[in-house]
Amino acid sequence: MKRSKTAILVYLIVGLAVIGLFSQLFGNTKNFLLNIFVMIGVAVIIFGVFYYFISRKRGTSDETKKYKQAVKQSKQKYQQNPSPGKGEDNPRWKKTTKSTAINRKGKKRATHLRVIEGNKSKGKDRATF
Repeated sequence: MKRSKTAILVYLIVGLAVIGLFSQLFGNTKNFLLNIFVMIGVAVIIFGVFYYFISRKRGTSDETKKYKQAVKQSKQKYQQNPSPGKGEDNPRWKKTTKSTAINRKGKKRATHLRVIEGNKSKGKDRATF
């Protein structure tokens, strides 16, 4: 019963607001539009001020730059390029000898991975516990 009373009250308030809106729109159109534009202008100014201070606070930190660089390297590493078909005239598909294959296995490194320094305190040494 309490819920239905609340719903009726909300519908009544919304109905009165709609009636007032239409009476202002048709009775005093110039002032109505002026008020709407002033409200929109104030909202844009408030949003601009908050956005300016929030974006200024965040800024571009050194960690963000390192992260963006690591993402860029990862995208370059895993970019899908259409590869030409296997052909004898293509030097990319040459047969490798066993010695070069072994040398490549030993020297292969994950160059797309990058360590990004965090904000952890340097004083804690958990290995000594």
